[in-house]
Amino acid sequence: MLRLSSFFLLAGVLSAAPCDLVVSARYIVTMNGQHRVIRNGAVAIRGERIVGVGTRADIDRDWQPKKRIDRLNAIVSPGLINTHTHAAMSLFRGIADDLKLQDWLNSFIFPAEAKNVSADFVRWGTRLACLEMLLSGTTTFTDMYYFEDVVAETAKEAGMRGVLGETVIGFPVADAKTPADALKYTEKFLARFHNDPLVVPAVAPHALYTNSDETLKAARTLANKYNAPLLIHLSETRKENDDNQAKRHQSPTQTLNSIGLFVGRTVAAHCVWVDAIDMGILKQKNVGVAHCPSCIMKLASGAAPVVEMLRRGIPAGVGTDGPAGSNNDFDLMEEADLAAKLQKLIRNDPEVLPASQAFEMATMGGARVLGLEKEIGSLETGKRADLITIDLDAPNAVPMYDVYSQLVYALKGSNVLDVVVNGREIVRDRRVLTLDQPAVIAKAREYGLKVAQSVQQKH
Repeated sequence: MLRLSSFFLLAGVLSAAPCDLVVSARYIVTMNGQHRVIRNGAVAIRGERIVGVGTRADIDRDWQPKKRIDRLNAIVSPGLINTHTHAAMSLFRGIADDLKLQDWLNSFIFPAEAKNVSADFVRWGTRLACLEMLLSGTTTFTDMYYFEDVVAETAKEAGMRGVLGETVIGFPVADAKTPADALKYTEKFLARFHNDPLVVPAVAPHALYTNSDETLKAARTLANKYNAPLLIHLSETRKENDDNQAKRHQSPTQTLNSIGLFVGRTVAAHCVWVDAIDMGILKQKNVGVAHCPSCIMKLASGAAPVVEMLRRGIPAGVGTDGPAGSNNDFDLMEEADLAAKLQKLIRNDPEVLPASQAFEMATMGGARVLGLEKEIGSLETGKRADLITIDLDAPNAVPMYDVYSQLVYALKGSNVLDVVVNGREIVRDRRVLTLDQPAVIAKAREYGLKVAQSVQQKH
């Protein structure tokens, strides 16, 4: 005869619903509308979606998982969302530093790309980037580069989510000799990855100053035809603004608005030199802003008025930009930290952009920028199961008085233990399960030698 306690335990197990995975931890940082933090909590996952978020006791009562990840001294948070980068440029890491943006682009990056970029280069560079991003907790990245179909294939191979934009630019590049060719390439890319579970294909005209108005209008038309986002660099430097003022007597934001570029989902990277009129346009058109603090600090481009953007309700997230002069890594936790500190410095106010708001920019804020806030960015029932676990046993993790302070000002990407994307375990115990790390590192070194030789030949 069963004891009464055993009977109730068995009854509880029998009444629990089946699920694929339960992840439990000391803290669940949900990033929902109330910024709820659950002590001794858990997340239940079935298929690609979250089916339960609550205390560990409640989840264990309601769900019977096939597998568990129990991190009793860790944080579970939404996966981080990188709103702007150029992943394959990982293979140009450190090629030229401490330069002004235009010097860096025209004297080093554009020539190096002309000599080195190919589909194979992009595949291995993206693999290297995905390794780094996954190991530091990024589950979604927003990309702008060439051979973006290869970037998409590689992101899917790695198991990452991506909003991936094929670059359109006004001079010959590796995958297109003309902007018209680039738009044709882009349309094939959009059609191929339409409704993909991991990849959101996008159109990515590089910038106002590198494309004609006709090309920019065609890019917008193409994006809207496929209901795809458009990604663009905007007002990154004072020179960009001054040149446009001299030519058109208006800001780049006003020019893009006048040609209809913002009529549809748009993600604008940087937006450093924007004024009240510009921000009014960005708000009215619901343009998402990708703030890249490492980049604008390293290039001395200025400091975007992020606090004012957020106050106006403009969607704003953080991005790393490309790791080749503008920023040399993909650590999004570092970007959240710098985003908070940079705003405090420029406004001479330590109270602006507090840690909880900075971490929101790296999660739910990034989701809003990409128009994916109903799918990712927070740990809530019904959303995609994109989450990470962060170690609290490391020296930089103790003691802990406030979870958001720890996440933004103390913890690093290297503290990430596990990564789950779309319900699939991608990183376990700091090891990427989907990519051959030694092979990727070896190939990166091989490409590094080729790039170095091409630079030496130039000089």
